[in-house]
Amino acid sequence: MDSSLNRTAVLFVDIMNDFNFNGGDKLLANTKEILPHLISLRTFAIENLLPIIYVNDHYGIWQANFQKIIDHCYNDQNKEIITSMQPSNHDFFLIKPQHSAFFQTPLQSLLSELGKDHLIMAGIAGDICILFTAKDAYMYGYHMHIPKNCIASEEKDSNDYALYLFHSVMKADIKPI
Repeated sequence: MDSSLNRTAVLFVDIMNDFNFNGGDKLLANTKEILPHLISLRTFAIENLLPIIYVNDHYGIWQANFQKIIDHCYNDQNKEIITSMQPSNHDFFLIKPQHSAFFQTPLQSLLSELGKDHLIMAGIAGDICILFTAKDAYMYGYHMHIPKNCIASEEKDSNDYALYLFHSVMKADIKPI
């Protein structure tokens, strides 16, 4: 493995999603646009032996069991996303109670145990859950790469503003993968 990657983990936020909410149709369409890049990032992580960590909304299930979350979320509209991006048994899967992947989750402990201080973050929604996660990661001192072609929000303008904040305030690299 490239020595510059040995302290890196890949974090996918809220990829297992039912898109069953007001505005979900827009987020679904925008997520489908970034899907090829998400698949490329996942492939990159596998090829470079990077830990892949999924942190997902719990949908009232409250069990960190990706199959139960997938079974709950899976529908005709999102099946391409879920089929392409579902976690493997080698990946880590955590659930979160609110927007940030760090808030009341074991993510920081897991990253510490894995010896990772650099995060490549991807997922949805860029202007909500990725933004809150990036804010916490920045406050905890993590270095971040948030590829602009690997996040989606309901509105493109909101996504662009989140990217601006990632780069200007949180010092994240936002170049595409």
